[in-house]
Amino acid sequence: MSMLTPPGMGGKYRITGDKYPRMRRPRRRGRLVFGVVASVAALSLVGWGTLQLIDVFTGGGDKASAAGPKADCASKVSASPSAPALPKPSQITVNVFNATKRGGLAKKTADELKKRGFRIGDVGNATATYDKKVKGTGLLLGPASALKTSLPVLGTQVAAAETRTDTRKGAEVDLIIGSAFKNLNSKAAADKALTALAHPQPAATSSKKSC
Repeated sequence: MSMLTPPGMGGKYRITGDKYPRMRRPRRRGRLVFGVVASVAALSLVGWGTLQLIDVFTGGGDKASAAGPKADCASKVSASPSAPALPKPSQITVNVFNATKRGGLAKKTADELKKRGFRIGDVGNATATYDKKVKGTGLLLGPASALKTSLPVLGTQVAAAETRTDTRKGAEVDLIIGSAFKNLNSKAAADKALTALAHPQPAATSSKKSC
């Protein structure tokens, strides 16, 4: 009888051989479930980290953020700086001088300007400084303060007139009629040019912002 044979069994239930059954503890399902969940979580973290690295090296993460600034750059158009307020013709006093050989041209031109609302100052022949020396249609002359105000308004009446400034005191401006002068611009053309001057179309600035 083997020493492993339980007492009272006799030889009926004898255990023979040199291998014996091992007594194993039952596996716990809780540990198995925890292991599966931990493995899934680890794989998810690895996958998310891989995607982040791909975005970093390919620049994919910048696409969404870049859309906003590009849209802003496309939609923003800077208007040109506002020009000084232009005076009305009735607020401008014009001296009309004839620098040509044709007599009576200064008075005729002054009368027409008066009909169009301008104030008329001195009318006569040009001084020796300009007499027979203005080759174009005319010369518009005034103080520096009139460069972007009175002189442009007067310029709507005379095609291709040259504009200059001097050191005079006061706000009066001169129209010195040149040898190429024939007539003032038609009133319709002058009014159209005056409207365009008073209401310029907004334009984009020349500088380009990188987006």
